[in-house]
Amino acid sequence: MYKAVAAIIIVAFSVPAWAQMTPEGLWRNIDDKTGEAKAEIRIRDNAGALTGVLEKRLAKDAKPDDLCKECSDDRKDKPLLGLEIIRGAKKAEGKDVWEGGKILDPENGRNYTLRMTPVEGGKKLEVRGSIGPFGRTQTWVRVQ
Repeated sequence: MYKAVAAIIIVAFSVPAWAQMTPEGLWRNIDDKTGEAKAEIRIRDNAGALTGVLEKRLAKDAKPDDLCKECSDDRKDKPLLGLEIIRGAKKAEGKDVWEGGKILDPENGRNYTLRMTPVEGGKKLEVRGSIGPFGRTQTWVRVQ
C-alpha cells in the first residue's frame, strides 16, 4: 500500500516537471541584438507538430493593425497579431529538441529552419533559425 501511495506521489510531482520540458506554452521572445522583449508567442501541439502564434506585440513601435508586408506566402498582408510564425516542429527521437519545422521572421518575411530546445528546466527556450549553415539563436522566456 505504501509503495502504491509513494508511486502516485512521485508521478504527481514528476508530471509538471516533464510538462515544462516542452516548448508548449506562452513565451516572450527577447531580441538578441537589443535585449528587449519584442513579443509573446503561444506554442501549441497541432496533431503532433508544434505551431506558434504571435499573441502579443511588446515593441515600442508596434501598432495593433500592422500587417506582414514582407511575407511572400499565405501570410502576406495578414495581421501580425494572430500570425502563425512557427509551423511543423516535431520532437526529435530520444531528445528534448523540436526540429524539422519553420519559423517566420515577420520583419523580413523569411522562413528559417527551426530548432527549439528547452533549457533551465523549461524556464527558457533556445530558438534557432537557420538557412544552411548560417543562423542565429534567441533565448525566449516562459510566461506560462
